[in-house]
Amino acid sequence: MRTETEMFDVILQTAKVLQVDAVAISGSRTNPKAPKDEFLDYDVVYIVEDLDGLIADLSWLDQFGKRIIEQEVTLGHRRLYLMLFEDGNRIDLTLCPKVHIKEWVESEADFTVLEDTKGLFAPYSSNPQRYWKSPASEIDFEKACNEFWWVSAYVVKGICRKQVIYATDHLYGICQQELLKVLAWQVASDRGKVDIGKNYKYLFRYLPTEKEKEFSSLLDFSSIDKITQSLLATMNLFHREAQDLAKKMGFDYDREVAEQMIQYAESKLPDY
Repeated sequence: MRTETEMFDVILQTAKVLQVDAVAISGSRTNPKAPKDEFLDYDVVYIVEDLDGLIADLSWLDQFGKRIIEQEVTLGHRRLYLMLFEDGNRIDLTLCPKVHIKEWVESEADFTVLEDTKGLFAPYSSNPQRYWKSPASEIDFEKACNEFWWVSAYVVKGICRKQVIYATDHLYGICQQELLKVLAWQVASDRGKVDIGKNYKYLFRYLPTEKEKEFSSLLDFSSIDKITQSLLATMNLFHREAQDLAKKMGFDYDREVAEQMIQYAESKLPDY
């Protein structure tokens, strides 16, 4: 596997050959708290004058190394080339037209400029607190609770219809995301604004190991029975954590709705 020094060399040398206007890196490599392991990507942006000319012939991507797999993505005015190389390194390369540099800056939490002789990044600053969580407002808390209990009924419906994908999508994609939000607010209520990372990846650094194990135990969606168990455990955990947070913050919490939704789920779900 090529070293970080070797990877930065090839990134900057390729930029020089292509005569790009500026180069920056974002993502985990700009966060000193991010774990340093072999899976740390190189999230790179090339600020370019002629995007169409570069994408007309992409043979220059070969300069980065032999790829196992790649993906091309269009985001706004930008093009992304996601590349996994045979040596295990990965580069997520964005080509951004110079006139749309602000679009890229606003999409990133933090970035470090590697090359910018024209000062294109000078007017901009990074936002390293993009993924930080602040203590909840009462309105946000009420919305999270309402969303959780409302969508739990969709999960019940999916389970009863034996629609595994539908039920799982609503359970993990919405209900458990609201639970993670409440857990993050628990941390923020004690510590103030905290860095929880993208997709809550740093959240459990701030919580007891037992709580991480409890949440992890909810993530078995391998069968209707497992999804049923996960939903009921998720509902009870959310109910407990929401009550604790409401008490700590002085918020109102509608226990009656929560208990009625738990009873509704238990009455509808098979074998419960």
